[in-house]
Amino acid sequence: MAERSTAAVDVADNGGDEPPAAKADKATADGAAEAQDRQKPDTPETEGEHRGSPTTAAPELHSGHKLARRYRLEECVTRLDGFSSWRAMDEKLRRAVGVHLLPADHPRARSVLAAARSSALLGDPRFVQVLDAVEENDLVYVVHEWLPDATEMTALLSAGPLDAHDAYQLVHQVSQAMAAAHREGLAHLRLTPSAILRTSTGQYRIRGLAVNAALRGITAETPQRADTEAIGALLYAALTQRWPYEVDAYGLSGLPKGVGLIPPDQVRAGVHRGLSDIAMRALVNEGATASRQDPPCTTPEDLARAVSAMPRIRPPEPAFTPSEYPAAAYQRAYAHGGHGAVKPMVVPPPPAPLDGRTGRALKWGVATLLIVALGLGSWQLADTLMERSSEQETQPAEPKNGATPPKKVPVELPIQGAKEYVAAGSEQNAEGVANTYDGDPQSFWRTKRYSDGPPLAPYKPGIGIVYDLGDAKEVSAASLALRYSGNQTRAVLYATDSTSSATPVESMKEIAEGQTSGNSLAIKAKKPVKTRYVLLWLTHLPYSGADAASFSGAGYKQGINNVKFTG
Repeated sequence: MAERSTAAVDVADNGGDEPPAAKADKATADGAAEAQDRQKPDTPETEGEHRGSPTTAAPELHSGHKLARRYRLEECVTRLDGFSSWRAMDEKLRRAVGVHLLPADHPRARSVLAAARSSALLGDPRFVQVLDAVEENDLVYVVHEWLPDATEMTALLSAGPLDAHDAYQLVHQVSQAMAAAHREGLAHLRLTPSAILRTSTGQYRIRGLAVNAALRGITAETPQRADTEAIGALLYAALTQRWPYEVDAYGLSGLPKGVGLIPPDQVRAGVHRGLSDIAMRALVNEGATASRQDPPCTTPEDLARAVSAMPRIRPPEPAFTPSEYPAAAYQRAYAHGGHGAVKPMVVPPPPAPLDGRTGRALKWGVATLLIVALGLGSWQLADTLMERSSEQETQPAEPKNGATPPKKVPVELPIQGAKEYVAAGSEQNAEGVANTYDGDPQSFWRTKRYSDGPPLAPYKPGIGIVYDLGDAKEVSAASLALRYSGNQTRAVLYATDSTSSATPVESMKEIAEGQTSGNSLAIKAKKPVKTRYVLLWLTHLPYSGADAASFSGAGYKQGINNVKFTG
C-alpha cells in the first residue's frame, strides 16, 4: 500500500452521507446526468470558490427559446449555482449542440467567457469543441459540440471494468490530449468519468476543458499535478471498477476506510501489472508505486511518456463460438416427440467380417497383390532416377561466360529501429514512429496538417523518418501503406550514415523515388544500394478531410502504418 496524495479531487456521489466537505454543485454543466456533485475539502492543490453560492439566479428560460435567432433550446439537463446547461438545436446547421447559460452579471461570467474562448482556440479534436462564446442581452452563453452517439465513461464502468487494451487506450489518449492542452496553458481541473466520452470508433473525447472548472470557480496552484492525478483516478476506476478514494462516486464504490490507497492489481485479480503501476505513479505524487521502483508522474507529459514506454497492449482475440452440429439440432427436433416429429432414420448395421478359411485366403491374396504392386512401383521409380542421373553426367557443362545467373528472390529486410528526421522546424509525431513498422494495421504515424500543398516547400523542405536495418544491407525497394489517398503523395528513399538529423539531405545518396494518389506506394530502385540507414523523405502530401481517429482536422497531411524494405 502507498500513501495517498493530498490533491483534492472533484467527485460525484450517487448516494450516501455527505463527506466532510463544503457542499458543491449538484450536476455537471456539460450534459452529464450526474445526480449529485461533491467536493473534497479545499487544499492548496485544488481551491474552488464553491464555499458560498452566488446570489445571482440561473436564467429562467424555457424550451423553444432561441439564442441569436439560431440556437433553439430543447431540454434543460442541469440547473444549479446560477447557471444552466441545455441540449439545443442549431437551426442554421441542423445539428444538436450543448449550451451553458448564465447571467451577464454572474460573478464568474467573465472567467467562463475567457475559458471558453481559450478552449476554442486550441482546436484539438480530442476535446469536445467549443463552437461559440457570446455575451448578448444580459446573458452569457457557451455553445459546444453534442455527441449523441458517444458513451460516457460512467456508463461504460457500470457494466464492469475495462479490459487491458481499452484501459491502455484510455490513459494513452487522455494523457496525450491533456499534455497538448497544458503546453498551450490550458487545464481541465475537473477530469471525472462524466467528462470522458468514448465514440463508436473507440476514440476518447474530453469535454469541458477549462470551461467546467470556470463554471464552478475551481482553480489550482499546480494544475498539471491536479490533472495528472485525475487521469490516474480514471485509469484506476477503469481497471478495478472502484473509485480510488474512500467516498463512493459516479456509481462506483470507494476504497475501504482506513486502509489507504491499494494498487489496482491487489484490488482485482487479473489486472495488468504495467497499467496498475502507471495508475499508482499518477495518483501518488510522492513517488510510491506498487513496487516503489519508478518515479512519480506529476504532469500529463510525464504520464504520456510513461505510457508510451510501455509495450503496446494488443486488443483481445475475438472469442470463437463453434456452431452447433446439425445432428444435435435433429436430435432435439424429435427428442420431445409430438405431432409431426421427424423420426430418426434407421441405419443398417455393417456386414460382419469374413470368417473361416475363405476369409483368410482372401486376406492373404489381397496382401500379396499389394506387396507385388509396391515392389514394381519402387523398381520403376529407381530406374527412372538412374536414367536422369546418367543424362546429367553425360550432358556437357555450359561455359561460365555465357551462363545466365539465377534470378534473385527479393527478401524483406527487418527494421531494427527508427527516428524522425527533422530538417527544419519541429517534430511531427515522434512518439508514433514505431507504429510505421509494428505490423499492426490499426496503428499509424501521422504528419501535422498544412494549409497549402501538395508540395511542402512553403513550410519546410520535407518530412522524413530514418530507419535502422541493423547492419549494412542492399536495399532495392520499399512499400508503404498510407492512411490518406489523394493528389498526391511523393516520397524519396536516401541512403544515410546515421539516424541523426544533422546530415543534410543533399549529401545523401538517392536510392529511388515514387509517387501515388492511392493508399499504397511502391518504390523500386534501378540498382540496389548497400546501406544500414534509409531515410524515407516525404516532399508532397495529399489533401484530406478531418480524421477523428488521428485527431487531425482537414488539410494537407499523410499517415503511414506499414513500411517494408526489400533487398
